[in-house]
Amino acid sequence: MTAQTFADFETHARAQGFDVVLVREWAPGQVAGTHSHPFDVSALVVRGEFVLTCNGQEKTVSAGQPFELPRGTPHSEHYGPEGATFWVARKN
Repeated sequence: MTAQTFADFETHARAQGFDVVLVREWAPGQVAGTHSHPFDVSALVVRGEFVLTCNGQEKTVSAGQPFELPRGTPHSEHYGPEGATFWVARKN
């Protein structure tokens, strides 16, 4: 199996109607308190891991795993000891 590249991720995301595709870096131990976004999110963690808390449920998302969040969904994030890198697609 061939590893997905950022270009592959971007091509797929744009074909799905996402209009912004970028790389996000998060510092070790960083916490993003409860917030929401005015856009839909489809992302792939490519390095590290974080705990995503949504609707009172915690989910650990690690390198190689995708996640999605609909716009307006309250959530919080807590990054692990090595931080994390995501490829993120946003649909405004």
